[in-house]
Amino acid sequence: MLFALIWWTVLFAVLPTGTRPVADADAATGWRGVPDRPGLRRKLLLTTVISAVIWMLIVGLIESDWLSFRHGILAMPKDYT
Repeated sequence: MLFALIWWTVLFAVLPTGTRPVADADAATGWRGVPDRPGLRRKLLLTTVISAVIWMLIVGLIESDWLSFRHGILAMPKDYT
């Protein structure tokens, strides 16, 4: 589930990069519509790679003792009763 949330967040960050609007707008409405070459395959692959790296960093942080309620800086003091 964590990977899916990261993937969708990264996708929405990657989608607008490198897009160019259609050169000629519609004469009646002025609407330019979908970009000429959105490059979706490249963007989906880039999204997956970036998401995998971010996911590995987050899982590594979660699994480490550095971010733990039993050990490390977030641990409860031993004399707490």
